[in-house]
Amino acid sequence: MVLFKLINTLRNKNCVFKGAVIIWCLNIHLISTHTEKFPTALTIKEDEFNKEKVYDTHKTQDSGELEVFYPTNEWQTLKPGQAVPAGLHVRLNLQTGQREAKLGEEEGVKYWTHKQRPKMNKQSVLFTTKKLIQALKKFKGGTDDPLKIISGQAEESQSSPFYPVDNLKRDMKMINFLVETDVQIMRKLLSQFNSTSSTVDQRVTALLELEYLVHQVDNAQNLLSMGGMKLVIDALNSTDVRLQESAAFVLGSAASSNPLVQDQALEGGALQKLFTLLAASHPVSVKKKALFALACLLHHVPFAQSHFVKIGGVQVLGELFQEQGADNLRVRIITMLYDMITEKELILQTGIDAVPNSSHQEYLQQYNEVSLQPILAEQGWCSLVPELLGSPEHDGREKALRTLLAMMPHCQTQYQQNPTLITSLSTLQKEYRKHFLTEETLGEKDGYFGEILALLDSLIMKTH
Repeated sequence: MVLFKLINTLRNKNCVFKGAVIIWCLNIHLISTHTEKFPTALTIKEDEFNKEKVYDTHKTQDSGELEVFYPTNEWQTLKPGQAVPAGLHVRLNLQTGQREAKLGEEEGVKYWTHKQRPKMNKQSVLFTTKKLIQALKKFKGGTDDPLKIISGQAEESQSSPFYPVDNLKRDMKMINFLVETDVQIMRKLLSQFNSTSSTVDQRVTALLELEYLVHQVDNAQNLLSMGGMKLVIDALNSTDVRLQESAAFVLGSAASSNPLVQDQALEGGALQKLFTLLAASHPVSVKKKALFALACLLHHVPFAQSHFVKIGGVQVLGELFQEQGADNLRVRIITMLYDMITEKELILQTGIDAVPNSSHQEYLQQYNEVSLQPILAEQGWCSLVPELLGSPEHDGREKALRTLLAMMPHCQTQYQQNPTLITSLSTLQKEYRKHFLTEETLGEKDGYFGEILALLDSLIMKTH
């Protein structure tokens, strides 16, 4: 009956789980105590004055603490209120009417001898009547966690599902933990880079850390608002090659797929400074980063591409392509040229009239003014690109084949008159046909070597 009354009391509560745990604990306590000769009972009474349910006990013969019973090999009488450990033999003595218990198995003796008796804390293992009543009252009032009350861990203050902000600040202060935003970090890095007391190593470190942050579009735009882009562009003119290389790296990462940064960098003279880095005598590492920044600035910016062609950018790239020791740069160069060619073709496929937006029409008109392919044919790229077919890397060969196909409208005649090219294509076709058959044997359809073989087949067909 008591259990049903408690369930009705807890039925309208939200904390169903905690209430169930309390009822379970109370049920164990009641079962244990009712099996004694002098049972302990818990009743619920209605207060006439405040109409609140109050909990009381009656017929309590013990102090509320459940004493642990320590068994031996002999039958012992169980006292009222004693808790019986699991695994014992328990019987009812019909002569005395008392319950008795002893050890169940012989192998259990070694665990229950007086010398090796396990240490048990009754308050930590068992629940008292007083704690159960207190837990039920607190649960009804919604003040503390009832489970903590039973185990004696409840605090006087009301518990909260969230960690207090003041406590969090205090803990952070104690461990000297400071949370900084990306903007704050970028300001510090720019201050370090621009400081006259900073060494070259410190300035290079600041740039490299900035490069990591400006990959995010918002951080790259914040670099503009902080005035950091001007500092980066000015560093391209530095006399230290490490600063030039790092500055170009930051510029390229910030401008990548970020039109706002592209526009600001172009207005700040970045294109001309990168052009100078590529044309002058600089280490390959500097030119490698300069090519990366240049490709990011020109990507999907037809006005910048047109300007680059007009100031002799294609000629500079041709000279760089033929430099001794520039093998690592050749793939990057033709990749940038290929991207510019195909980008224009894809944009113009829709046609100017098909786009109702006037700004987009202007954008397409700018692409019409980019005359890259005729310049490439005039400056000898129809014979320069085939040189990359001798690359030992599959990636270099693939990029060369794709660029040759992209330049086909203006280079087809020169391809047909180039016996070295035709021989190279035939040799590569045989090689990649073997690779393709190996892919098929392994069950790989539409594999990488199959793509390269398709490019070779297309080129050979158009050059014969």
